[in-house]
Amino acid sequence: MIEKGPREVIDQVGNDISLGASDGNQYFTFLVADHEYGVDILRVQEIRGWNGVRQVPQLPSYIKGVIDLRGDVIPIIDLRERFGMLPVPYNGLTVVVVIKVTTQKGEQIMGIVVDAVSDVYEIAPDDLKEAPEMNGAVDVNYIQHIATVNDKMVVLLDIDELLVIYRARLLNSRGLVR
Repeated sequence: MIEKGPREVIDQVGNDISLGASDGNQYFTFLVADHEYGVDILRVQEIRGWNGVRQVPQLPSYIKGVIDLRGDVIPIIDLRERFGMLPVPYNGLTVVVVIKVTTQKGEQIMGIVVDAVSDVYEIAPDDLKEAPEMNGAVDVNYIQHIATVNDKMVVLLDIDELLVIYRARLLNSRGLVR
């Protein structure tokens, strides 16, 4: 299901970001449990192979821990587990996508563990569809849009909203928010 090899996609992302090629319509996509997800390419800071994390006690299972990235401590979230899917062992295709997120306190860097990188797509605004309402059964607030690319459905994530949900659940799990 991977359109290009991981190295090719990583190189393309680096070229697109460094050349300023995106006008907000390019999306970096990745696989989680054979489903394709994407984020605005301008949010992607770098892509790293899985090298482990420093575990922090009493975190939800989907927060794997933290890493030191050039002096900054960033949280690492496993998207598979965050989405309620069963965890799988990490392998040679598993990567951490380091992304920039906007919060009330400003910009924050975080990492998301994904099964594999997929591609970079340019998607016209007219091809973006709203996420369907799930009658409250499923939280779809972190889904920005859904698009069909090359006969495949790609879920485009609102990574800022995903972090807000992560922070709220983390604080709630510690009894700090009611």
